Amino acid sequence: MPWFKRVEKGIHTPTEEKKETPDGLWYKCPECKAVISMAEHRKNLNTCVKCDYHDRIGSEEYFAILFDDNKFTELDGNLTSGDPLNFVDSKPYPQRIAATEKKTGLKDAVRTAYGKMNGQNITIACMDFAFIGGSMGSVVGEKISRAIDHARETRTPFMMISKSGGARMMEAGFSLMQMAKTSAKLALLSEERLPYISLLTDPTTGGVTASYAMLGDFNIAEPGALIGFAGPRVIRETIGKDLPKDFQSAEFVLEHGFLDFIVDRKALKQKLTDLLEMVMPKETPKSEKPKKLRATSKAS
Repeated sequence: MPWFKRVEKGIHTPTEEKKETPDGLWYKCPECKAVISMAEHRKNLNTCVKCDYHDRIGSEEYFAILFDDNKFTELDGNLTSGDPLNFVDSKPYPQRIAATEKKTGLKDAVRTAYGKMNGQNITIACMDFAFIGGSMGSVVGEKISRAIDHARETRTPFMMISKSGGARMMEAGFSLMQMAKTSAKLALLSEERLPYISLLTDPTTGGVTASYAMLGDFNIAEPGALIGFAGPRVIRETIGKDLPKDFQSAEFVLEHGFLDFIVDRKALKQKLTDLLEMVMPKETPKSEKPKKLRATSKAS
C-alpha cells in the first residue's frame, strides 16, 4: 500500500489547529523567480541575492541605508495637502489623502531630513511611491523647496531620491507649478556652489523627470530603474513603432548620456561619501589656518 494513500475518509482538521505559513516570510524575485527568506532579502537591502534585481523601497529604508545609525532630523514632517480645486473623482480628494495617510503612515509623497552620512552632513529628500504613486503635488514641491533652503542655510550638500509617476492630477496646475518652483530653488543652490546629487529610482517619470530629477550636478540611478517622461506603452502607441530593447531603463539612459553612473544600492552610501569628499571644500581648523606673512625687504 502506498504511503500517501488515505486509509480513513472524512478526516477534518479544525481551523484553529491548521498550521499555515504566515504571510511575508518569503520573497520571490520578479526577475529571476528565485525564492529566499524575507529576512535575507532585507539584509541584502531589498535586492535579489541571485540576480541583483532592485526591489522598490521607500524613504524609511533609504534613510536607514544612508544616515549613520539611522539617526536624522526630519523636516516639515506634518505638512499635508489641501484641496484647492475641490477635486472629486471616485471619491473627494481629502478623503483619498486621509485614506492614503492611514494606509501608508505617510503625510505625503516625499519626506525630507538631514543628518550625517559617514560623518558628512547632508540634507536628503526622498519620495515614496506608496503615496498616490509618488505623484508630485503642492506639498511635494514645498517640502523639496524648504529642504533646499535648509541645505543653503547649513551649507550642506543636497540629495534628491526620485520615485514618481509624475504630476498629481488632483491638483492640476498647482502640481505643474512645482516643476518651476523646485527648479528655481535648485538654481539658487547652484549659485551657492553646493552640490546637488539626484538619484533616480524605479520609476522616475513625468513632471519629476522633466524638472528636478534631471537637474543634478550628478545624475545617478539604481540598476534597472525605469526613467522617462511618458511611459513606454504611451510612446509605442503614439509613434506606432516598436521601441529599442531595454528602452527607458537606467542602462539605456546611461548609454545615451543622460546619467553619470549607475550605482548598486549596497554600494550607494560609500559611493556618495567618496563623491562628496571630492567636491565639498574642507574647512581648515582655526588653529591650522595659515598666518598672513608680512612683506620683508632684503638688505642690499
